[in-house]
Amino acid sequence: MTTRLYYHDSFLYEFNAVALDVVSASSSEGRQAAILDQTAFYPTSGGQVFDTGVLMPSGGKQQVRVVEVSERDDGTILHILEDPVTLDKGTHVHGTIDVERRRDHMQQHSGQHVLSAAFVQLFNMPTVSFHMGEDYCSIDLDTKSLSPQQVEAAEKLSNEIVMENRQVGIRFVTQDEARELGLRKLPPADKDELRLIEIYDFDLTACGGTHVRQTGQIGSILLRKIEKVKQGWRVEFICGNRAITTARRDYATLSEAAGLLSTHLWDVPQQIRKTQEEQRASRKSREQLLEELADLSAVRLLAETPESNGRKIVVRTYADRDLPYIKLLAQRLTRQSTPVIALLGATQGQPAIVFAQSPRQPFDMGALMKEALAKLGGRGGGSKDMAQGGPQEAGKIAEVLADLHACLNAAKPN
Repeated sequence: MTTRLYYHDSFLYEFNAVALDVVSASSSEGRQAAILDQTAFYPTSGGQVFDTGVLMPSGGKQQVRVVEVSERDDGTILHILEDPVTLDKGTHVHGTIDVERRRDHMQQHSGQHVLSAAFVQLFNMPTVSFHMGEDYCSIDLDTKSLSPQQVEAAEKLSNEIVMENRQVGIRFVTQDEARELGLRKLPPADKDELRLIEIYDFDLTACGGTHVRQTGQIGSILLRKIEKVKQGWRVEFICGNRAITTARRDYATLSEAAGLLSTHLWDVPQQIRKTQEEQRASRKSREQLLEELADLSAVRLLAETPESNGRKIVVRTYADRDLPYIKLLAQRLTRQSTPVIALLGATQGQPAIVFAQSPRQPFDMGALMKEALAKLGGRGGGSKDMAQGGPQEAGKIAEVLADLHACLNAAKPN
């Protein structure tokens, strides 16, 4: 069994060990993994992700990079190695942890302990799960409701604990002893000995992760987002250097947005709301103008289209119009007292065709659409009286519509 050096000192970044074995990382992949007699590398567990780093074999051999660390069900720790592997069983190695990654993980995990304890103390909301990602972390709270005011209160208390720079200690106890200590969360009784992380006079909980020595090393704790999930409410947060980096990025983004809007940084939301209102008004005005244009166009098209077999067949292809317009025009044309069939195309942006007919006409616009798209490519469909499609061959639209016009014009009246 590998001795877990990180259990006793999370700030241990270098160590010596012996490779007990070099095995396949799993039955489904070809990567090799080293099993050491002792390690400072943390394997993915309890919501915290793995450490990375290097192993330097004795004798001046080429160092091997550790790209992932995992733990088998039997407790074996696998140091998954980057190809090519130049490590043999029995080799003495010097291991070095990626310090920046380890420090980040300590800040996030210790910050989670503080934050989870704050939610319990303030609102009796226990944490049921913890996730550490590359960009953010999250806890899931067992609660039916969570307000922004509660989030702000938990964030405030958490940062007060950080600023007080309280001692963070490690101790080992038995299951029986743990039951008497008032842990925030008592784990399943599957181990004789438990490792406890204690934030002085604030939190005590069982945990196998890496942690800071004083809460001040966590840095600031910044809550970012809340959302309702199946088991309660999820709170996204970041700590330490991540919080600084994210705050800087947020500020740069807001500053750029303020510059584009020609407003002060703090007035960006108000300016966006104003812009949205203007856009809604502009869109409504544009829709009204298009309706008026469609009405006028329908009158003009009907006036210049001769009647044949008791109906008028309007065929047009527009290079400066889109699908919404020709669909609106088709509706206006087919609502007239005279029976009308409309075969319309548009090539502005995404090419489109719309076929429509007045009620009680004998043709099937859906079938005609399928016939047209067989020649033009693309997809579409519709009902007996109206259909639309997105053809691939925009240059052939006018030709196909002309052919359909000829066929319909030759059809006998009812």
